[in-house]
Amino acid sequence: MTPQLQQAIKLLQLSRLELVETVQQEMLENPLLEEQEVEPAETDKDQASEAEPGEVPGEDRSRNEELLRGADWENYLGEFSSTSKQSHSREFEVPEEGLSFEARLSSKPSLEGHLIWQMLLSTFTDKEIEIGEAIIGNLDPHGYLQASVEDIAAMVPGASVGEIEAVLGRLQRLDPVGVASRSPQECLLIQLEVCGLTDPVLVSLVRDHLEDLEKHRYKPLIRKFKMSMDDLKSYLDIILKLDPMPGASFSSSEPHYVSPDVHVHKYGDDFVILLNEDGLPRLRLNTSYTDSVRARTDREREYFQDKRRSAEWLMKSLYQRQRTLYKVVESIVRFQRGFFEHGVTRLKPLILKEVAEDIGMHESTVSRITTNKYVSTPHGIFELKFFFNSALDLNDGSQVGSESVKALIKRLINEENPKRPLSDEKIGDILKQELDVNIARRTVAKYRSAMGILSSSKRKQVF
Repeated sequence: MTPQLQQAIKLLQLSRLELVETVQQEMLENPLLEEQEVEPAETDKDQASEAEPGEVPGEDRSRNEELLRGADWENYLGEFSSTSKQSHSREFEVPEEGLSFEARLSSKPSLEGHLIWQMLLSTFTDKEIEIGEAIIGNLDPHGYLQASVEDIAAMVPGASVGEIEAVLGRLQRLDPVGVASRSPQECLLIQLEVCGLTDPVLVSLVRDHLEDLEKHRYKPLIRKFKMSMDDLKSYLDIILKLDPMPGASFSSSEPHYVSPDVHVHKYGDDFVILLNEDGLPRLRLNTSYTDSVRARTDREREYFQDKRRSAEWLMKSLYQRQRTLYKVVESIVRFQRGFFEHGVTRLKPLILKEVAEDIGMHESTVSRITTNKYVSTPHGIFELKFFFNSALDLNDGSQVGSESVKALIKRLINEENPKRPLSDEKIGDILKQELDVNIARRTVAKYRSAMGILSSSKRKQVF
């Protein structure tokens, strides 16, 4: 994968605020990049009605179209043949300042919730999910497993050590890769395997010599593997890019400030999607700089060519990122129209593959663009991952999204008599009556635990 494509994929995963910081840093480092001045409001409104998301109107539009040709985006960012439009009309714009403080708060996803979410959207069986939950319940804050497979087997009735090992191996290859490892060596070796790095020297350094590397005992390693210091440094550079604490980025569920990446507004009988590009500079090549400065040596000529390629690729990558984000949100609105009309109780089952097929992109692209992104909706601010959830069967043969069921469980508990709280079994009976859903008591308990709600015995108020 070329550095340019690596940069493009990295941009997909950045939140809006991270993207703004990245672009501003690029502008500081590249003299050929400059910010385009904003057109007057009247001209901007006329041009925006014909512009694609992230597109620069006028002369720069043709430059962007030129840049879009010739790049191998098919395998990495999907096909962008759709001509769906985004309205930028000022009458639809709602300033971010209009959002209440409470509407900006969102709970940071926990490691437990993140892993369970992936299991529910994968091909784990009910028993494997039960085993996985036992494993996840024994992870420390850094993501390491604090129980043996024998201990886990004792926690899950009827589970063998072999079944525990099989589920553990699959969990370790979910995101973050290497979670649920039992040692730093195992964690890093799994990351090397997933990345396809099978160099035997690299594997041996991680498996057998982490302590030597940590204590800078380099000379014995150079003699043992018959390599130079530069070779060892190359291996060290790879190892340092691995993550020895994959669970550390998931912390407590304290609320944090969220600035939405996308706004979805109800307008008449339809919904309008607006990308939040507040603070994101509109870039163009600094032609005055290129016209006034002439390269006098081959080195200077190479420098300017490199900076020009970098500037053009950044503009192209930004265009693709914004268009990808718009198309994914547009697809989510189509699939989850019931939610946008009526709220969380109308959320439908949805998986990444369905959106990917709908918009003609690769599933990994959809996964990346929904990472660390938030959308402001008529019902509050939600992470894009929220709209992907597993299914529960209804008695009439249809299905309902798990998030809808969670919302109903939360509502029932909020409305219960605190002196006579509802048991998980009673909640299941109510859901069967109200929603006609087939749900077991342990499923209610699992959803309740995932939302951080105590059991009925611990919720009961005596006085």
